[in-house]
Amino acid sequence: MLNVAFAYSDHNLTDRATKEPIYHIQRQGIFYMRITVTVLMLLVLFLSNTYPQDYTQMSLPEGAVARLGAGKVSGVLYSPDRSRLVVRTDMGIWLYDTTTYQEVVLLSEQASWIESIMFSPDGDTLAGGGYERTVQLWDTETGEPERTLAGHTDPISGVVFSPDGRTLASRSYDGTVRLWDTETGEPKGTLTGHTALIADIAFSPDGKTVASGSWDRTVRLWDAETGAHKGTLAGHVDWVEDVLFSPDGRTLASRTRDNRLRLWDTETWEPKDTGTGDTNRVYSVSFSPDGKTLAGRSYEHTLLLWDTETGQPKGELTGHTDWLTSVVFSPDGKMLVSGSYDHTLRLWDTETWEPKATLTGHTDRVYSVIFSLDGKTFASGSSDTTVRLWDTETGEQKQVLTGHTDRVYSVIFSLDGATLASVGADGTILLWKVAD
Repeated sequence: MLNVAFAYSDHNLTDRATKEPIYHIQRQGIFYMRITVTVLMLLVLFLSNTYPQDYTQMSLPEGAVARLGAGKVSGVLYSPDRSRLVVRTDMGIWLYDTTTYQEVVLLSEQASWIESIMFSPDGDTLAGGGYERTVQLWDTETGEPERTLAGHTDPISGVVFSPDGRTLASRSYDGTVRLWDTETGEPKGTLTGHTALIADIAFSPDGKTVASGSWDRTVRLWDAETGAHKGTLAGHVDWVEDVLFSPDGRTLASRTRDNRLRLWDTETWEPKDTGTGDTNRVYSVSFSPDGKTLAGRSYEHTLLLWDTETGQPKGELTGHTDWLTSVVFSPDGKMLVSGSYDHTLRLWDTETWEPKATLTGHTDRVYSVIFSLDGKTFASGSSDTTVRLWDTETGEQKQVLTGHTDRVYSVIFSLDGATLASVGADGTILLWKVAD
């Protein structure tokens, strides 16, 4: 006989002969019982067959189609085709099929060791790196480990795939970037030269160049195939925190800890003139889809715009009265939406840069904004625990989705726009049918 404690489910199992309950499992409660090894084995089989199907449907708010995640959610990531979703919680890292909303596999029960996860561009592989100083590659169809990439001597702080998925770059607290062949798992090069922590890495859109930004106040450029050093961009007066290529690959933006921005011509690697005054201070930047405009959130609660061809300022969008939290271009680049702590969203016409609408309805801070891929709808998540859907053309509110019990800090659409996922500080992910 065994003494066993169960928790975190909602099932009843009755002995067919005596009609007495063998066990009852209830969320937030633990019940102890004595059961035989045989019953325990049956129980495990029962739960393995029913739990993944049942718990996603429990106590759903109206309009939601599934709830994902066990434990408190600390991170989520969609595959490029939105067919897979990785959910990281304090209890583990799960892979879900977003067509059926069913769990594919538990990738790891030790979520704390992963600091960075990333899908390959084709979505077939998931890479994760962290405190074990290795990068693990998983097959996203089966969830099975494909290979382990070892070589770093300190924890890994970030992983990035090349645009074609054949190369993976990993950055580490050991002060190096390593390039890996994703087909063979063999190292392609170790990039050394930075003299302080490497804060960010990025591949150019053509996959030929890797840029790394460091607390040594430089950006270094590397050949993505050979690992050879191509050049060093100097001139920052503080730690480089972010590096970002424009979608057309003609511009590299680098941002420092003091929130100053520099733009670089990727053909000559010469700096473009972005000015040096306080008006150039931004804490987040976004490129337009065509790469010709850069929008940055400033400390003055405004949106600053630059022409990436010349590096010259092209305008300032004013109206918000508190911190900006999200700035997103529509897929066709004709609209830009901004969310703020002032409880509002603002919709801007990118042809004239005139305000198109001020959207009210949220009763607390707006944390996240995202466009559907057809650009006709955008969604916002807020501290008021709601998700709201808006019409891009008119700015009118289409739906209010309620069900989270804490702030909603991330929202994302499926590729076809039929489903929306929302991530809440209540530790849950809800999937919604957008139509109803």
